Amino acid sequence: MDAQGRGRADNIDPADQWVLNPNTGEYELRLTPSAPQSAVPGPRRSDSGRTGGGGGPARGRTAAQGGESSSPEETPEAEVPSPRRRRGAAPEEPAAANRRGRRPVKKKSKAKKILLWTGGIMAFVLVGTAGAAYLYLEHLNDNITSVSDDGASTGGFSKDKAINLLVIGTDKRTGSGNEGYGDSGSVGHADTTILLHVSKDRTNATALSIPRDLIVDVPDCETKQEDGSTKVIKGTDNVRFNTSLGQDNRTPSCTVRTVTELTGIQADNFMVADFNAVKTLTTAVGGVEVCLAKDIDDEDSHLKLSKGTHTIEGEQALAFVRTRHSVGFGGDLSRIELQQQFLSALMRKLKSNDTLTSPTKMIKLAEAGTKALTVDSQLDTIDKLKDLGLELGKLNVKNLTFTTVPVVDNPAEKVAATVVVNASTAPTVFQMIKDDVSFTEVKEQAAASKNAAAAAAAARLKGTRSAASAVRVQVMNGGAPAGSAQETLNWLQNDEGVTKSENAGNAPAALSKTTLEYAPDQADQARKLAAIMGLPGTALKPGKSVENSQGLPTMTLTLGKDFKGAGVSLTAPTTVPDTVQKSTADKVECAK
Repeated sequence: MDAQGRGRADNIDPADQWVLNPNTGEYELRLTPSAPQSAVPGPRRSDSGRTGGGGGPARGRTAAQGGESSSPEETPEAEVPSPRRRRGAAPEEPAAANRRGRRPVKKKSKAKKILLWTGGIMAFVLVGTAGAAYLYLEHLNDNITSVSDDGASTGGFSKDKAINLLVIGTDKRTGSGNEGYGDSGSVGHADTTILLHVSKDRTNATALSIPRDLIVDVPDCETKQEDGSTKVIKGTDNVRFNTSLGQDNRTPSCTVRTVTELTGIQADNFMVADFNAVKTLTTAVGGVEVCLAKDIDDEDSHLKLSKGTHTIEGEQALAFVRTRHSVGFGGDLSRIELQQQFLSALMRKLKSNDTLTSPTKMIKLAEAGTKALTVDSQLDTIDKLKDLGLELGKLNVKNLTFTTVPVVDNPAEKVAATVVVNASTAPTVFQMIKDDVSFTEVKEQAAASKNAAAAAAAARLKGTRSAASAVRVQVMNGGAPAGSAQETLNWLQNDEGVTKSENAGNAPAALSKTTLEYAPDQADQARKLAAIMGLPGTALKPGKSVENSQGLPTMTLTLGKDFKGAGVSLTAPTTVPDTVQKSTADKVECAK
């Protein structure tokens, strides 16, 4: 008997007893006379002292009124019945006040809360399924497995900041039916890893896949042991990314540290799922529709599908995301694209009315999601997962971009087996994520960019520019590494022809951002220096000039904490390089 039907005397699906009221647009609990229990199992009793028990209304009374019967049509808001007394337990004392005839306090429909919280599903599959749960929180809390983040993460997401969530899929064979997949002796490597970045304003997100065969440096990892002590697991250089988990007893926190080392982006939280997650989630949602541009018959993954569209779930869905020899170039990068297409299709299915308006599927998803995941210690309760799901649920999937770390074949290998970071394009991708720049055009962002401050900053860069030899500027260090002012001065004079420049030492106070202050009649000089140095319009500060050592008016360039070195542009990238593969979750794509 499954978790939903545990302890029931009949085979009625509990979710089927929630009925949509067309007048209110909300779900209501409709119990038939033959249904002696609540439609939702109550919290399970555990050793920690949680209370449990099924629920059911008092006989002869409705859940909405204190003793007077009414038809469902007359009861637009039905409350969930109170917990049922366990067999053999003493009866509860009646309330002091006579409740008969008293109008109950209206509560928000719990089914409606399900629909609200399942918005997390639309943003990212694994998070959303956990965020869907409300009806039996304690029961679902028992399903959750958590491990320490060992200080590798930021300590948890914040509602007022961008969110970085690392989702790790392992190749560990757990559960029945997985014998034919992955390495039979695998301890659970980081087989499929996605860094999900959700923008601060929740209008867009980027899902960055990290190839398992990417050569990286795995740093030393301080790891909490079972006895409560800590141990530093020694790092290794020039190894496959997937060894950041499992190898040498590395935990997920080591993978988090490796991603930070690789991208410069620190995850707020992480989640880990094995093969069973794909099987249980796709079965819970009733299957996912995928598209193939050609026939596939892969003996290794056991996937055999004809060209066209198919609805897959369970074992077949796992075979689909595991196949690689029959798609693209037959390698892991081709499989990553296939997995991205699959996740896009799964999220479209989860977002559909067919799913969101079905309490049956919502309960199954809640069960499957909480059982399939291992989360960090900052996400170890349904309440925390729900809060994360609510944040992610604000996202429209058309603004969710899937992309992959830009890579090239490892030049150290005669026969290509691994890849290395593409030094020309990967830094731009990483920087855009760090700067919270959308990979898709978002209307909300386009509107925000037209506000007065942004327009004024952009206008400062427009207009005539003086010759480099006419630019007079003094360079000051306002928080950059020691020696930055002299380094910049040498570069400006020797490489860029800005000969009328001088080192003015340290600024009176440190600045977080580099600034260039100038008088109105120096605007053409400011635009030229901004172009040379790659300064954004926000770095230009119209003000007043100062006198240089010769008594002539000069601009003041103050190098802030954001300074990255002479010749390194401070203008954040705003577009993805054309060579970077990307797709959005709302588009239907056929695997080739």
